[in-house]
Amino acid sequence: MSFPVLLWIGLPSITANATSTVGIWTASLGGMFGYRRDMQGLTSRSYMLIFPSVLGGIIGAVLLRLTPARVFDNLIPLLILFATVLFMLQEPVQRMIKRGGTSHAESRSWVVGAIIFQFLVALYGGYFGAGIGILMLAALGILGYTDIHQMNGLKNLLALFINGVAALYFMAMGMVSWPWALIMAAGAIAGGYGGAGVARRIGPKGVRRIVIAVGFSIALSLLIRR
Repeated sequence: MSFPVLLWIGLPSITANATSTVGIWTASLGGMFGYRRDMQGLTSRSYMLIFPSVLGGIIGAVLLRLTPARVFDNLIPLLILFATVLFMLQEPVQRMIKRGGTSHAESRSWVVGAIIFQFLVALYGGYFGAGIGILMLAALGILGYTDIHQMNGLKNLLALFINGVAALYFMAMGMVSWPWALIMAAGAIAGGYGGAGVARRIGPKGVRRIVIAVGFSIALSLLIRR
């Protein structure tokens, strides 16, 4: 949702994407800190996913810089639509995780499959970013993780690296509009602190409906604007 707002205030699409990544990076840090106790039971193999996260994140960021602005403009509605559909799938994925069996995160096949998938998620995350959380939750559920709080902690840790390396690259390449990035960072901190109370009053279903409605509306408006 932050990315289309930057488009509407007049930033070029690639600058808006880079600025959004930098501005909301702190959200992953806060989320990881909130789940730090749940992450204590993770095995060392789980932390191996940091390496494909860093590699994919930086490659995705480089690909964004190399993408012609006109091509990226045409991709934007599809990317937002994809992210919205992923958000819609979050509840079914979490139900699937709760019905899952014993974790098999120690198997050899897990290592190869998890690394490849995480690299692809990080590649997408470095390029655009929206929706990587539910992609990682879905993958972790399929791979055998069953504790949703532990999975959320690991997801936030990996997102921290994906968005972190992408943000550093965008800053180094001068792709960020700093006044807007700082405003977004302040808003992310304030929203993270105060948003939980608002979300409780609205209720989880209400929050989901609002986000989904906004996502589809944004995608449709951008398609019409094209």
